[in-house]
Amino acid sequence: MRNRIKELRIERGIKQQELADQVSVSSRTIISLEKQQYNPSVLLAYRISSVFNLSIEEVFIFEEDD
Repeated sequence: MRNRIKELRIERGIKQQELADQVSVSSRTIISLEKQQYNPSVLLAYRISSVFNLSIEEVFIFEEDD
């Protein structure tokens, strides 16, 4: 699974710490998500998507393994 968090955050002028505060996680979690090193829980994915006013599917791209 990949995500568009960094792209969306930059587009909207939101700092990593600001996003972290809005979704109740550390800035390290946001950094790990942006580096594609961590897959969030469903609840965190929902919170992040809500900040951007998008659906989970618009922020997180699920890719099937071949």
